[in-house]
Amino acid sequence: MKIILATSNKGKIKEIQNSFKNKDIAPYSDFIESFEIEENGKTFQENAILKANAIFDAIDNKRNIVVLSDDSGISLPIFGNAPGIFSARYAGEKATAKDNLLKLINDLKKRGIKKTPAFYTACIALVSQAGIFTVHGWMSGYVIDEVRGDNGFGYDPMFVPLGYDETLGELDDNIKKELSHRSKALKRAKIILANMV
Repeated sequence: MKIILATSNKGKIKEIQNSFKNKDIAPYSDFIESFEIEENGKTFQENAILKANAIFDAIDNKRNIVVLSDDSGISLPIFGNAPGIFSARYAGEKATAKDNLLKLINDLKKRGIKKTPAFYTACIALVSQAGIFTVHGWMSGYVIDEVRGDNGFGYDPMFVPLGYDETLGELDDNIKKELSHRSKALKRAKIILANMV
């Protein structure tokens, strides 16, 4: 079975490939030309399904393939759980990950907030000829109003997981992998994949 990733985000691709060692797994751009997928769902789950379906529909030979997509983001209860599903475009449609990170830090500073609870959500969607399946993973902690560390991507340099004093940008990759919302969702996805073979 070939697993096709419905993403062009290099950080996500690396994290997912590392989680599926010894599997035939590659980004969709290795099979078809990259294209823009409109993420107009109201939840992480809806957006994950939209992306996986779009790639699955675009691939000609659907035998023995599973399209895996992820929709994830960070939520701050103090901001009504924003950025949430808009995490990847928090600073605008063409924003970079750094733009989004700096906007969230600036929004905290404007309110005089040095530290506040936050959580990451990841929804993994699996689409194949067997149907559509989804799983979730979460990671709780808090965000700070500064960038610390060079590891990870997205909001990692400002997010401190529960039980730790360092940001995901500072923590060792092996620790981060154990804590990661995406890792937790991928573990659940592996159970579904094992039953699809």
